[in-house]
Amino acid sequence: MSDEVKKGLEGVVVAESGLSYINGDEGRLVYRGYEIEDLANEASYEEVLYLLWHGELPTEDELAEFADSMAAERELDDDVLDTVRKLAEADEEPMAALRTAISNLSAYDPDDSSGDPTDREVNLRKGRRITAKVPTIIAAFKRIRNGNDPVSPREDLNHAENFLYMLNDEEPDEVLAETFDMALVLHADHGLNASTFSAMVTSSTLADLHSAVTSATGTLAGSLHGGANANVMRMLKDVDDSEMDPLDWVKNALDEGRRVAGFGHRVYNVKDPRAKILGAKSEELGEAAGDTKWYEMSATIEQYMQDEKGLAPNVDFYSASTYYQMGIPIDLYTPIFALSRVGGWIGHVLEQYEDNRLIRPRAKYTGADHQDYTPVDER
Repeated sequence: MSDEVKKGLEGVVVAESGLSYINGDEGRLVYRGYEIEDLANEASYEEVLYLLWHGELPTEDELAEFADSMAAERELDDDVLDTVRKLAEADEEPMAALRTAISNLSAYDPDDSSGDPTDREVNLRKGRRITAKVPTIIAAFKRIRNGNDPVSPREDLNHAENFLYMLNDEEPDEVLAETFDMALVLHADHGLNASTFSAMVTSSTLADLHSAVTSATGTLAGSLHGGANANVMRMLKDVDDSEMDPLDWVKNALDEGRRVAGFGHRVYNVKDPRAKILGAKSEELGEAAGDTKWYEMSATIEQYMQDEKGLAPNVDFYSASTYYQMGIPIDLYTPIFALSRVGGWIGHVLEQYEDNRLIRPRAKYTGADHQDYTPVDER
């Protein structure tokens, strides 16, 4: 491959952004100047959304107004819910169902899609609606495919609490709600990852916000991006079902050329700071339940991979066991990733619209040249 070609755009700077900063050598993640550790421990997901979309932390009154306005948008139009029902009954993959339902939302959005796609105030309203409805879509899909009726959203619960309530038809306890809210904060944004870049490319054509979010959702579905967390939990269950010592299982997997899920990152050269935070939460959840086997198994694998392979875990490695201990089905891990990351997607699309230029890279041609054409009847 030519040195001028950067496969996967690795290391190529293609945009400027004020949303998030990653220092891969120091293991730092920053949202608009605020360290992720501080936001994860102190801020709500709604507060982080406001920060990402508006550039500053809200006052108490601003946060209340913002959270209330988003909570009021949680209900799905009957036709959208009917689409979700048909997809669930057809046993569609959860991310494919979410992608389709998000696209369907545009037909029922009160802001006219034929207007200026870059109108910031319109997009902030659309963004609140999309973000508010994604949890309702996911929870309804899960319940319908399990033979249960969807649970209507409540406006008196915060974003994290309401999702868990709709998912399980009961209010979550404080520990589960706080843990899930923290997970949403941790996943809200992460630079120009594949799905965010996909949203930016789509919006750079002056396609509307629903198109950009739909595009990003499709990109997140892949196993090398959003699907990685589900792969980690399936791996941990394989280890548990094998009755092998975790170290022996990992050694055997590596000897057979299999990949150990949840390790390595395109940006971080050290341990992902989000993995540190979720690792501690995974341990806390295990201790609260009286069974720390998932955390202990994960910690053992992490230590071996670090010592023997020089690889550190990424956020997927510990989000997997955290979600599992919360009773969330494995195939909903990636939709939950979207539930959080939609906030970052919208923030980056807002930036793209503010200073738009069509994203149109070039490829180095490696095909044949100077071919002589032969008419089809002479071939």
